[in-house]
Amino acid sequence: MILLSSSRSHGPTAVPSTRFPRLRRGIRRPVGALTGLGDHAIFYARALRSVPYAAMHYRRETIRLVAETSMGAGNLALIGGTVVIVGFLTLATGGMLAIQGYSSLGDIGIEALTGFLSAFINVRIAAPVVVGIGLAATFGAGATAQLGAMRINEEIDALESLGINPIAYVVGTRIAAGMIVIAPLYAIALIASFAACRFTTVILLGQSSGLYAHYFTTFLNPLDLVWSFLQAFAMALLILLIHTYFGYYASGGPAGVGVAVGDAVRTSLVAVVTVTLLVALAIYGTNGNFNLSG
Repeated sequence: MILLSSSRSHGPTAVPSTRFPRLRRGIRRPVGALTGLGDHAIFYARALRSVPYAAMHYRRETIRLVAETSMGAGNLALIGGTVVIVGFLTLATGGMLAIQGYSSLGDIGIEALTGFLSAFINVRIAAPVVVGIGLAATFGAGATAQLGAMRINEEIDALESLGINPIAYVVGTRIAAGMIVIAPLYAIALIASFAACRFTTVILLGQSSGLYAHYFTTFLNPLDLVWSFLQAFAMALLILLIHTYFGYYASGGPAGVGVAVGDAVRTSLVAVVTVTLLVALAIYGTNGNFNLSG
């Protein structure tokens, strides 16, 4: 009887799990992906809703995060802050753009249009993408690591036990600080990219400063600057939401925090490129809102 009952209990009910494992895995993957998207959406909504409350009630923490985000903290102060890192990245990008543009345009005899490349590419593509990458690699990765360490050390649970909304205190304050920092940070990035491009073209490559300034000011569209700043704000907000999500729900000890940082950086880099593509398609369309005639 024992043998009979065990054979019956493992009979028809065990067939789907043992006979079709690939089918079950194939069904679980899209379901798991949709569940993950839903978790992201719920967390993003809660985080955005907590930002005004965090900015009003946790002003000291927000100010501390503004200083930590912009100039760094501890041994990395004034060296490893987001402003310094992004400034160096945009300086290198502007110099490389000037060198490549001057060389490529010189092959067809129109190297005078190097100023046009600086005004056109820096504003629409180079500066937003570089700032997004720098923000993800500095403040974003740091936020993921900090929140992940708080999660595995049960500090977030301790906040809940004290009656403090952890999303408002650890997530909302970081989003508020990031939105405060992004405007001067992006202005510095644009100025650095313009200055590097001008210095490389005029001082190092020997082009006339008046010729460079003529084409630069002619093709620098103020409306493009406005859209560029809005694009930077959108990318910064998306990066902060992604990194705080992965840090807030980190698990698995210190190794799990490292995995969360890696996943967050990969996801945010994809988001930066996606936002750049969508903004380019939505704002500039097929003609680019610009005419070059001579």
